[in-house]
Amino acid sequence: MDLGIAGRWALIGGASKGLGLGCARALAAEGVNLVMVARGAEALQQAAHQLIADNSGGTRPEVLFVPADITTAEGRSAVFAVRRDFDIVVTNAGGPPVGDFRDWDRAAWLRALDANMLTPIELIKATVDGMAARGFGRIVNITSSAVKSPIDALGLSNGARSGLTGFVAGLARSSLAARGVTLNNLLPGPFDTDRLASNLANAARKSGRTLQEVARDRQASVPAGRFGRPDEFGAACAFLCSQQAGYINGQNLLLDGGAFPGTF
Repeated sequence: MDLGIAGRWALIGGASKGLGLGCARALAAEGVNLVMVARGAEALQQAAHQLIADNSGGTRPEVLFVPADITTAEGRSAVFAVRRDFDIVVTNAGGPPVGDFRDWDRAAWLRALDANMLTPIELIKATVDGMAARGFGRIVNITSSAVKSPIDALGLSNGARSGLTGFVAGLARSSLAARGVTLNNLLPGPFDTDRLASNLANAARKSGRTLQEVARDRQASVPAGRFGRPDEFGAACAFLCSQQAGYINGQNLLLDGGAFPGTF
């Protein structure tokens, strides 16, 4: 299927690895030009150069990269200095640390809100009016399955990402929808990423079990019997960004291998 977005410009956060890189790969394969952002300069440069090489004989998208912390005003300024207008924005920032809510002070909560709620809102605010003026726009926020099925040790993430979900639900029902702009959230369950590896290692330390035992039990809890792959997550993201997805708006798409135990 031709997704009809070749030549569009996309901003991708956390694009040097994991789910962000999966989205960047899928969009580049569709001919979408990219501005990739991540804090780690070396990993980001390697990822961008690999994307250019992978698509050198096909769609040949333009790939730019900005090593910056997009959760800061300075980082966002660096991004918009490279390019101001985008047709597609994929917001993505690392999740806050796990732990006990009794140990989190106000500063910890503000860091979580800055990264996982306020930064996406700032990026949306900076781009949606231009999208609406041009008659096409796709905002995709990478949040977490914890928005739908909260995890006790992820209280910072539960709170900050739920706040973003509520904001997006309202904005998606605004006049932007009639002007070709959609806003949706992708809710990943356990995907094979560094974040999952860190959470599994933390669980192993706390339980006194081996990492292999913890990982095996975690996989067994997923009806699919495995962890997700960043490339299949990227494919879902690319479809939400497509011309064909113009009637999908204000939704929370759960990608968890069937782990959520509810009907709705």
